[in-house]
Amino acid sequence: MPVELNHTIVPARDPEASARFLADILGLSVDPPVAHFTPVTLANEVSLDYDRFDDFAPNHYAFLLGEREFDAALARLRRGGITHYGDPACREAGQVYRSGRTEGRRGTYFHDPEGHLMEILTPGRARP
Repeated sequence: MPVELNHTIVPARDPEASARFLADILGLSVDPPVAHFTPVTLANEVSLDYDRFDDFAPNHYAFLLGEREFDAALARLRRGGITHYGDPACREAGQVYRSGRTEGRRGTYFHDPEGHLMEILTPGRARP
């Protein structure tokens, strides 16, 4: 069997609110609790298991979306007044990046309520 990522723990002071925030942006559902985790399962069956932590360092999470799903998520960010950025340093507010390495790839970054840096991006096409 090939190696696959099954789940990852996402630290949060308020796991339920953080899971709901991300699920709403991505157009997903929050799964029923599993023990003390609040999971959000992605299309490839990887789950983000939100867990309560009082102290943690923010992480970066990137989500690959189709073109229509990206446009819908970007519209939800904008409707929600959530600032998004064209760069991971968060200096290019309101921007969407276009990758120079992958033709047609678009992406943007935003922070969740816990300070994690979230990224949504499209697959694009590899340059010949």
